[in-house]
Amino acid sequence: MIRALIPLLIFLGLGALFAVGLTKDPSKLPSELINQPVPVFSLTELYDAKKEIDETIFKGRVSLLNVFGSWCTACLVEHPLLMRAAARKDVLIIGMDWRDRREDGQAWLEQHGNPYSEIIFDEASELAIKLGVTGAPESFIIDKAGYIRYKHTGIITSEIWHQKLLPLIETLKVE
Repeated sequence: MIRALIPLLIFLGLGALFAVGLTKDPSKLPSELINQPVPVFSLTELYDAKKEIDETIFKGRVSLLNVFGSWCTACLVEHPLLMRAAARKDVLIIGMDWRDRREDGQAWLEQHGNPYSEIIFDEASELAIKLGVTGAPESFIIDKAGYIRYKHTGIITSEIWHQKLLPLIETLKVE
């Protein structure tokens, strides 16, 4: 009798695990890098394959690192907000063109506009792996000392920008 119940108990246990997993918000994925320095890296700039960019790009100013790709349809949704933030000079925005071909990333920015002051080209996911990127878009707020202070997974909406990101950026600017 008890042996007959074992498959049912296993099924109910797995069902409970899946139910709990489905209630978690994927945009609130924890990052072990919060309050840690940006990982050491050396990659090229999207428009200049001879120009090396490394982690020192984040020193001395508050910045937003935005992970995007020409293949990313969700990136199109948040792109106008990034364009407005760049025009208002709310924060220095650094792009990371991820898992892309150099010419595709350049063409995408020509078509949709370029809000980035610098663009890291991460074709092989070297920096993305170190940052724990799980998809695009993802964004990181980095303080003047080069420490990651916040990670946002998914599209930055106007609400998220005004209620979470911009207040944090303004606080970090005066630290």
